[in-house]
Amino acid sequence: MPDHAFQDVCCSLADLVGDGYVRAVCAARAAVSGEDEAALLALATTPVDFFPRAFQQRLSAMLPKVGESIISPVPPTAVGATTKSFAAATHTALAPVNGFGYYRVGEDGRLYLLTKSEHYHAPVGHGFPGYQLLEIARRLGIPNATHNNTRGHITRLLEEALTAAAGNGLDRVLNLETGSLAVEAALKMILARFYRVQEDAEPPSYAGHVPVILVMGSDDGGPQANYHGTTLFTQLMRGMWPELAVGMERAGQFAVLPIRPNRLEDVEAAFATYDGHSAGKIAGFFHEIIMMNYGARRLTPEFLRAVYRLCAAHDVPTVVDEIQSCMWAPGFFLFREWGLTPTFAAVGKGFPGGEYPASRLIFTGAMDNLPQFGALVTNGQEELASLAYLITMRWAAANAAVTRAIGDAYETRLRDFAARHPDVMSGADGHRHLSSLCFHALPAAKAFCAALTAMGLDISVQAYKAECPPVVLTKLPLIAGMDVVELVVEKMEAAVAHLSAQSPPLYRGGSPGAWALQ
Repeated sequence: MPDHAFQDVCCSLADLVGDGYVRAVCAARAAVSGEDEAALLALATTPVDFFPRAFQQRLSAMLPKVGESIISPVPPTAVGATTKSFAAATHTALAPVNGFGYYRVGEDGRLYLLTKSEHYHAPVGHGFPGYQLLEIARRLGIPNATHNNTRGHITRLLEEALTAAAGNGLDRVLNLETGSLAVEAALKMILARFYRVQEDAEPPSYAGHVPVILVMGSDDGGPQANYHGTTLFTQLMRGMWPELAVGMERAGQFAVLPIRPNRLEDVEAAFATYDGHSAGKIAGFFHEIIMMNYGARRLTPEFLRAVYRLCAAHDVPTVVDEIQSCMWAPGFFLFREWGLTPTFAAVGKGFPGGEYPASRLIFTGAMDNLPQFGALVTNGQEELASLAYLITMRWAAANAAVTRAIGDAYETRLRDFAARHPDVMSGADGHRHLSSLCFHALPAAKAFCAALTAMGLDISVQAYKAECPPVVLTKLPLIAGMDVVELVVEKMEAAVAHLSAQSPPLYRGGSPGAWALQ
């Protein structure tokens, strides 16, 4: 497909969730509201164009205006009442006044390109036309609020769709709200093999052993590189609450062992130390595939497959955290492309397209060991959130070949760009849309990021971890075409030229690491 043209997707609500169900919805709505049933049914069966050509053409036509002021700045807005740390990190100039496709209009009146897909949860941008089906469903009276005991047809339909797409024996789904809760649910099921969930539970199979969790660490072996959410235990896994973590390990309750990225010898040493030779037992292996909280470091398929073989041989569950990478891979899950067979897959962000907070944990029946209230979230069963999943999946499945080609082209462009500037950058990392530029020095990365933000790219440098490599992160929306790819790289070249021309120069040339703030 040389022109990378997006494929048309056009369907009605009835096409997506079933004609019989929709007829019952319309009959029920007519019965309770007195509305005309035929008119409701006509609405439910009217096809919606998910990504109309006119919409695409308008997006492309606006590209030359990226970075420009297209409205007057918003008059003084609310200050808010958040925490000190959030207030310090807030940039109200970039806060949204409006969103349209892969654009956001900030409070400063300027047009910004969503070069990070609104921090990873807007794969189809803002106002995706396919989400009109959400409004139709709401208009027909399909309620969003429900409960675990009354999971609706659409949520149950989504569960079937997710297990079918995931394959590999992943035949259970827990519906949750955030990625943190999805990963925590996996951790709970793993710990249930070591500790009883409640007093009347059967004795766990590894009772008396200390659960040792393997996580991805930084290059120096520290635990801070992984990120699996903001619940207490997953924060312990990335080095937070250090005194509590040390206390639990000394008490023989819980331990965490970081593994350096793509270093199989660390994993082999862990199994040699713990399994069969100590009171400890490796309890689980948690990982992302693209470590978006550690410079978009790409874990290689060879490394992960070898680790999975070790885990299978030692009865160790594997947890792939695809909260950030899901939906950006053809087939929805990057683990399938890598040839992995995880025990758990945590997904979210991308699937509901930013319309709802809705994560899912997909896992094998062998790990179905929690009582009903073991990992319960009242709002996790929302019907319209599940519908958002199905809409995004329908469009992404039809356009998998296109988005793969564009992602490959984008990654190639970034790697070529980095290679043209070896004095500044050590290369590029990541995979397709989830790609990063790696700098020799943090000041250079910050200056580059600031220049691009001034040009209208919503982009970030990963500077909140002292041990993290100096990296500028990107994550293009799936609806971005090759014209967006070319614009992003063009602005990156302009940023390098602008910074090297400063007086005193920010870019001095010469040896690696020579670009620094003066």
